[in-house]
Amino acid sequence: MREQRKARTRRAIQEHALRLFLDQGYERTKVEEIAAAAGVSHMTFFRYFPTKEAVVEDDDYDPLIAELVRTRPAGESPLEALHAALCTGLDAVLDTDRDAVYARTRLIVTTPALRARQWHNIAATGDLLAAALADREHRPVDLRLRVIAAAATAALTTALTAWVEGGGADDLRSLVDQAFAVLTAGR
Repeated sequence: MREQRKARTRRAIQEHALRLFLDQGYERTKVEEIAAAAGVSHMTFFRYFPTKEAVVEDDDYDPLIAELVRTRPAGESPLEALHAALCTGLDAVLDTDRDAVYARTRLIVTTPALRARQWHNIAATGDLLAAALADREHRPVDLRLRVIAAAATAALTTALTAWVEGGGADDLRSLVDQAFAVLTAGR
């Protein structure tokens, strides 16, 4: 029960933050306004999110994708495993949170302060995916797996950016498939 209540509070804070950011702009929105809209204190906000940026950046998707990578069939190449895991994860997330994913991605792409922080987040995601690939292959992380994970992360980021630039009209899964096709073809 306690964990469910915490998850609801976290989600409420994120939902209100996204709404306020989209209505007022990221820079003009104060943490106190987000907390008030979510019905929590600003101290409670900081128990769930260490910074204002984190309310946009933090999600549970990377660990989900990493676990999906670990369970992919051994016969798949690392790139195939990443592609399949990302698509499975995207399908699950977009079925329930499409609007929130779009809003968060749009904020990151269009807000200079958030976009500047993306390098760190992309690197952390790449490291997590490289570790998942290594676990899957029962070996240590090496340069090969890091490069594959970084390329896959770049393909996903590029697809997400194209999705936002197209106003969310394109099918994100199709954009991801196209991005991975470019990686697979090597062109």
